[in-house]
This record gives sequence, structure tokens and C-alpha cells, in this order.
Amino acid sequence: MEQEKLTNQKETITFLCNKYPKCFFADGSVKPLKIGIFQDLASELEGLEVVSKRLLRVSLRHYTSSWRYLLAVKAGVARISLAGEDGEAVEEQHAQHAAEQLKESKEKAAKYRENNPKAPKNPAKHKGYVKSKGIDPSDISTPQTKTATGKTKLGSTKHSSKTSKPAATSVLADKPQVSLAITELHIGNQALVKLGKDPMPVTITDIAKDGISVQLKSGMTVKVQQAQLFSSQKAANK
Repeated sequence: MEQEKLTNQKETITFLCNKYPKCFFADGSVKPLKIGIFQDLASELEGLEVVSKRLLRVSLRHYTSSWRYLLAVKAGVARISLAGEDGEAVEEQHAQHAAEQLKESKEKAAKYRENNPKAPKNPAKHKGYVKSKGIDPSDISTPQTKTATGKTKLGSTKHSSKTSKPAATSVLADKPQVSLAITELHIGNQALVKLGKDPMPVTITDIAKDGISVQLKSGMTVKVQQAQLFSSQKAANK
């Protein structure tokens, strides 16, 4: 039976777990992936036309952003290839980077739960993913990364979020919201979601039949319906 083209991250990760069972794991403990594994995947899957390179990269980051993956990145542990073969060991700086990402993600998750009592108590079990780009083995070069704006280094985001979030919320709350058009509903697009009193900026990370996954500035990934999404300020002002 011919494989249908994959349309979202969940399908893509399931596909990878089935096709490369010694490399990708749907449940339980995982193993650090070899550096450059994205290129290996892109090369092997190129002729199949089952997934775009963009979706493949996003899904790989999704997988390597999980708490269980970050826990697995320890200094000296062997990275594995698509065939599950041991390769070079995880370097100390990469292990430290993973530990920092995990710590920051858990702190953000705890803070988010304090402000949103109805949110899942264990994000790692509910979604398994965090805000960080993940430790994409295809482009690891330094234990420090920048935020989406390209200005703030890891470790300083906690401070910047405290100063910028109130201002952003007040501005968004004062302007009328425009429902998100179907043409704007794409992975990676910016939007607004109204979970409480005021709209919050989010990034669309996955689109599935049962809902749309979006990423909040707090670092949490939640699933909403299209009716809860509105155009971002840039989109609304065009």
C-alpha cells in the first residue's frame, strides 16, 4: 500500500518511529540522534515524496524538544544513526545545553500552570514538547541559541519575558480582533489566541483534524480550535 503524504508533525513522527524503529521511539526512553541526521533523512526520503523538508525539519525539532529527549542527552552517551548504530559521543557542552533547556522549560511550564490552573499538570506526558527549538542534531554548533527575534541568548529569556509580556498584552487587548482566515492557517504563521480575558500571541506548530497546536510565549504548546484564533497585529493591519 502506497504511503499517503504526511501533513502534520504527529503523523511524521509516527512515520519515523515505524520506519526507523531503532532510531526513533514513540514511548519510553530515547537516545540522542547523530549530528547531521536531518540530511540523512532528507536523502533517504527524497524519492518517496511522503513529507516535505520543511515538515520533516519541524517534526525533528518537535521530537528533540521533548523532555524525555533532553533528559537523554548526557555527556559521553553515544549518538545513534537511522539504523540504531552507535556513533560519536555527546559532548559536554551539548549535554549542558540540553540541561539548561530542560530546566528553563520546566520553570516556564510551572509558571504557566500557576497562571492557568486548568492547564495539563504534566506537559511532558500531555504533549511532550517545549518552546525551545530542540536540539536539532543537524545544526548543533554551540550550547547557546538565540530566540526567534535573533537578539536574546538562552538564559536571558526569563528576564525579557517579564518586561515585554504586560506591554504586549495591553496593546493587543485594546484593538479589535479579526478572525484568522483559512489562508493564514499554516504551520509557522503567527496568530492570536484568546484563552482568557486577553488575546495572546502564538505560533502555529501543527494542524490536525482534532485541533490546531499553537505555541505560547510561555513555552507551552496547547491545542485549540480555529474559532479561537485571530489574525496577528501585522495581519490585521494589512
